[in-house]
Amino acid sequence: MPSHRNGNLSMVYFQDFVLEGFGGGLETQTLLFTLFLALYMVTLLGNILMIIIITLDARLHSPMYFFLKNLSFVDLCYSSVIAPKALANFFSSSKVITFAGCATQFFFISLLATTECFFLGVMAYDRFMAICSPLRYPITMCQSACTRLVLGAYCGGCFNSVVQTSFTFHLPFCSSNSINHFFCDVPPLLQIACGNTAINELLLFGICGLIIVGVMFVILISYGYITVTILRMRSGTGRHKIFSTCGSHMTVVTLFFGTAFVMYAQPGAIESMEQGKVISVFYTLVIPMLNPLIYSLRNKDVKEAVRRLGQKHLAIRRMCSW
Repeated sequence: MPSHRNGNLSMVYFQDFVLEGFGGGLETQTLLFTLFLALYMVTLLGNILMIIIITLDARLHSPMYFFLKNLSFVDLCYSSVIAPKALANFFSSSKVITFAGCATQFFFISLLATTECFFLGVMAYDRFMAICSPLRYPITMCQSACTRLVLGAYCGGCFNSVVQTSFTFHLPFCSSNSINHFFCDVPPLLQIACGNTAINELLLFGICGLIIVGVMFVILISYGYITVTILRMRSGTGRHKIFSTCGSHMTVVTLFFGTAFVMYAQPGAIESMEQGKVISVFYTLVIPMLNPLIYSLRNKDVKEAVRRLGQKHLAIRRMCSW
């Protein structure tokens, strides 16, 4: 642990951090471990199945499901960056994470969360083009265009992650090495920094707020046009199909942006760490778990794809038994 002495002032710079996680005794830790493990297992299972179903079923090889598959991949990675370390720390006496480990976790959390935000905007634009401009849709949302949109989302996430990580981990952490959270996030890290964090807070609220507002603007404009198109429809069947696909997306958007705004894009978020932990559980484990359930339970195409894959699997088993 290197130290620097300047006159009468001694400053100790920590090489490791301690993730305090949640308080409570053994019973509380056991209950939380069981809850985290259950949420993580369902998240893994749901998102992996969604990726497999979309990959194997040729009828789901469309732009909407291409974006949905990427969303499931991001959710899968996002939970996997956080949950295993959190689970290991519940019964650990040290709960130590190295400086490099904390920075790496921070980088990927920021990358994946920002990428998911952009994906939700891209998916809203995709629905807008499919419903409001169906004749232009095959050209506008061709395979190359979809690939560029996905790469653009990852690039945007990478840019925000590089900025947030570089500015955060250039701060001197000399007052304490105890992070009042169960993973490395901006607000708890800024709390233990002994330098001036005004620029970091400005970047947090500025960049994250700009991303959230910008993507929400795209979503609201897209769904504004979609609503007008729906109201002009005479077919009840067409309206129901649009509501089933758009309703799932809007549910996911509401959950994601509601928690993101509360946590990162409003003043006072840094001070309320105990409340922030609960909100963090929601957007790091609950939402990634709910996303595949929302899209599968409310989507007729996905349910039919599951049925077809089940029938194929049953037919293969019968052939093997012969």
